[in-house]
Amino acid sequence: ALQGLSTLQSKPLCSLEKFGKIISLQIGWKNVVLLNGLEAVKEALVQRSEDFADRPPFSLFDHMGIMMARYGHGWKELRRFTLSTLRNFGLGKKSLDQRVTEEAGCLCSAFSHPFNPRFLINSAVGNVMCSLTFGNRFEYNDEKFQRMLHLIEEAFNIGAGIMSQVILDMMPWLLYIPGPHHNVFQPYTDSFDILREIVKEHKETRDPGFTRDFIDAFLEEIEKAKMDPESTFSEDNLIFTVFDMFGAATETTTVTLLMQFGRVRASSHPAPPIDNVSIFPGRVHEEIDKVIGRDRSPDIEDQVNLPYTNAVIYETQRYCDVVFAGVPRTTYRDTEVQGFFIPKGTIILTVLSSVLKDETVWEKPHEFYPEHFLDADGQFVKREAFLPFSAGRRMCLGEQLARKELFLFFTTLLQHFTFHIPEDQPRPRDDGYYVLIHSPDSYELCASPR
Repeated sequence: ALQGLSTLQSKPLCSLEKFGKIISLQIGWKNVVLLNGLEAVKEALVQRSEDFADRPPFSLFDHMGIMMARYGHGWKELRRFTLSTLRNFGLGKKSLDQRVTEEAGCLCSAFSHPFNPRFLINSAVGNVMCSLTFGNRFEYNDEKFQRMLHLIEEAFNIGAGIMSQVILDMMPWLLYIPGPHHNVFQPYTDSFDILREIVKEHKETRDPGFTRDFIDAFLEEIEKAKMDPESTFSEDNLIFTVFDMFGAATETTTVTLLMQFGRVRASSHPAPPIDNVSIFPGRVHEEIDKVIGRDRSPDIEDQVNLPYTNAVIYETQRYCDVVFAGVPRTTYRDTEVQGFFIPKGTIILTVLSSVLKDETVWEKPHEFYPEHFLDADGQFVKREAFLPFSAGRRMCLGEQLARKELFLFFTTLLQHFTFHIPEDQPRPRDDGYYVLIHSPDSYELCASPR
């Protein structure tokens, strides 16, 4: 069973689609069902949304925040509060667009020659979330800030490993026996310690008449709920929720931007191009110059006038399928999909990669082809099978923020720079590696001002 799970982690789960759209597996003594293709995934996540809204009980993530919390009143209350609070602090408003644009300017100023883009992009994306949750940004070389980002990345990788996913969940008694398996908790413990320090600072400096950020808003709810033993609002849940927000928003957006610039990098290599990737950087530059020029910063409203640039951003998400299987779900009650009965409590993996590369939907599912998102007149069109953020009641909480960041960071950087590979660097690989998410191999870029 462990060998089988290791295989699932090391390659896209859609490779199993040849066995059918709905596949039942036995991992240890747990039943797991894989859903493949647009029709099966849409029926489960959209048409039967509540049936598939629960999470499996993972010992590593039990009672944690929004992402892994079990479906019920507490999760609904916390998600509703988080969405409304993020909106109060700019989500969906021009003020947040300006923060992202300003951070993109800081990112441009930090480029050296050559450089590994992961550190800088991760710092810039992390700062956007810091402005919402902590009320301030950090310098990219701030030690505390970088340690927090590193721990979150490490926690993501460990959280997807066999030790945490299977062994500790199938044999929870191991938690009470000393040994190296306890190391899987360390990045989480260290991350929580940093966040507790930040929450402590907020409690000491908070003005009840002025709410600075998400942490202040949550602390206000904790005060209101002191006499309610059933309340979801506690300091532990504040820590877990902020960790969830950083982990989900920062890591996945960083990786998607790295994939975008990885495609730009591939286009500059002198060897034969990968797919038709060599075509798009020039067209993006031309479109940005025509619509935005060089004298002002990109605005989120420019999307409608930048159809090809927007298509490239969407196609990168489709082609690279960063979160290829989504976070595991559990059926909330007995249900069925495509005529197959699925009992309550069954672990469900919705293979998003199989939707993003569904051969019945996409013209060239296994090629990088921005025209997937353009109509006959060259105008941008969204596709039903574009589900990188999942769907239904558990769809990604940070989708709106991620879309803003992907567009504004990408267009700002392409507005100011032409990117190419340092001399003598080998041809870039086009596969990367899979853990919880699909990440590109480490690479370097050179940025030449335009």
